[in-house]
Amino acid sequence: MAFPITRLRRLRQSEQLRSMVRETRLSPHSLVYPMFVCPGEGVRKEVRSMPGVFNLSVDQAVKEAGEAHGLGVPAVILFGLPEKKDEVATGAWAEDGVVQQAARAIKREVRDLVIMGDVCLCEYMSHGHCGVVRAAHPQSLGAAVAAPPAAATEYEIVNDATLEILARTAVSLARAGVDVIAPSDMMDGRVGAIRKALDQAGLANTPILSYAAKFASGFYGPFREAADSAPQFGDRRSYQMDGANLREAMREIGLDIEEGADMIMVKPAMPYLDVIAAARERFDLPLAAYQVSGEYAMIEAAARNNWIDRERVMLEALQSIRRAGASIILTYYAKEAARLLG
Repeated sequence: MAFPITRLRRLRQSEQLRSMVRETRLSPHSLVYPMFVCPGEGVRKEVRSMPGVFNLSVDQAVKEAGEAHGLGVPAVILFGLPEKKDEVATGAWAEDGVVQQAARAIKREVRDLVIMGDVCLCEYMSHGHCGVVRAAHPQSLGAAVAAPPAAATEYEIVNDATLEILARTAVSLARAGVDVIAPSDMMDGRVGAIRKALDQAGLANTPILSYAAKFASGFYGPFREAADSAPQFGDRRSYQMDGANLREAMREIGLDIEEGADMIMVKPAMPYLDVIAAARERFDLPLAAYQVSGEYAMIEAAARNNWIDRERVMLEALQSIRRAGASIILTYYAKEAARLLG
């Protein structure tokens, strides 16, 4: 019935009523806390463009993980800053790699915490791309590119050669204690290659959370500072998705599921809420979304200028991601949100 019989404001009169009829609920149990692990000891270096986010040495990462777990955050995802970089991402799959060290140390101290391991190569490659880079000229196709080429047309990201390194990295991380493998490189066939490698290594129970729809985005800038992972030439548009394509995102997700993904992710979150909603409508797997560095940095910058209520906007942004359909949210606000949500 229409007004005045129907008055929707009747159920908004008090917080008790609003809470009782609330359709979307945030919980610490849905949050994942990203951490950047670096070499050294006692290192806690704040990222300039991400106030409150730090590069952490292994000992500090253990403390940070323990704090997150104590607040009710069930999982962290680890990104690594290696001591050295090369053209085959050795630091990503080395048994003594910085993420492998951190995973072992965290497991010793915070046993019940779920550790996710980002599987990508950009932090470990000297050129900053997510895959093997080779000269595009036929006469030099086998040569790896170490120095920036003169033009973008002089190189290519080699898909299948990259799969071997990604699979090797996944096995190394799982053996080090990482509970969930999370490939974010956007190479074709990476989920299948990783699933096969894990199974052959006796790690069939290790789940894969695929960054299934990862868009080429301007919202990644602060992350690239935090992870020291900006490409030294060109960009990532030949492998990360075009932000205009929703139907293609559904194809990407579907293919990853066929290859063995146990969970799927959309990244970034807020600029792609429609993609999250479409994925939730179409697929039944657990769905994650990443509130990326640029989203975090915008909120922080506006709050520091007293343009917004920081806590209110933080929770509103997270709620929008949850309302769109994500059951898992990767966010740099995980600890703070957990404190506020209880």
